[in-house]
Amino acid sequence: MTRVLRLLFSAEIPASCYLGCGVELKHGGLGIVLHDNLQVGENTVIYQNVTIGGREQHGTPKIGKGVYIGAGACILGNVIVGDGARIGASSVVLKDVVEGTTVVGNPARQVEK
Repeated sequence: MTRVLRLLFSAEIPASCYLGCGVELKHGGLGIVLHDNLQVGENTVIYQNVTIGGREQHGTPKIGKGVYIGAGACILGNVIVGDGARIGASSVVLKDVVEGTTVVGNPARQVEK
């Protein structure tokens, strides 16, 4: 199945990652790369070309419930993204994101709560 996803959608979504109920992979998951130990909370929306993965020895991200992740965003390392957080398009997240906040940029910084 992983090979079929990679071929059809240029996406890498391992069967071992956990995606909660109601997770939406917009645009058919086109270009999405997910870590094999990733945990994504329910009702999260992930747009195209998003990478959520480890940083060598820095662990794997954990994504809360109801999170919005914009197109082209990268969430890397032992990062916790709190419930209801919003990650702007093309943002690079290397530190925890507090519940209910919006982060943008490279590196990502908080713009509102």
